[in-house]
Amino acid sequence: MSRVKIDMPDSFSFNTRFPVRITDLNYGAHVGNDTVLSFIHEARVRFLQSLGYSELNLGGTGLIMSDVAIEFKKEIHYGDEISISVAARDFSRVGFDLVYKMEKNPGPAASLLALAKTGMVCYDYSMKKVSPLPEEARQKLAL
Repeated sequence: MSRVKIDMPDSFSFNTRFPVRITDLNYGAHVGNDTVLSFIHEARVRFLQSLGYSELNLGGTGLIMSDVAIEFKKEIHYGDEISISVAARDFSRVGFDLVYKMEKNPGPAASLLALAKTGMVCYDYSMKKVSPLPEEARQKLAL
């Protein structure tokens, strides 16, 4: 069986942290795959906000997720303080990828929890069609 393999950049332009809540756990007493995707969504929203954007307004256009891949590395439990680093890359005329590195105890004692990638496409919600990536947004995202 082939496995998903996500290439990570050498550095990340953004980092956010939050605790795992009791409501984030599944019947296995750990964070489920659907919740990991929710954590990634939260990190993406915070990343965009740090640049003055939102998923509905990226310099005049919206964003829609075209694909997602997640490499699960370790279980995540209640009370864990997680850190998610985010970087944008692989820009095209209409979109880009965001990559995420999820860790517990960032720094020398870091424990890698998950790696992820989301394909983001610029989308005009009023016209229901793909739109070009604004150059200003590309420049801010690439920092």
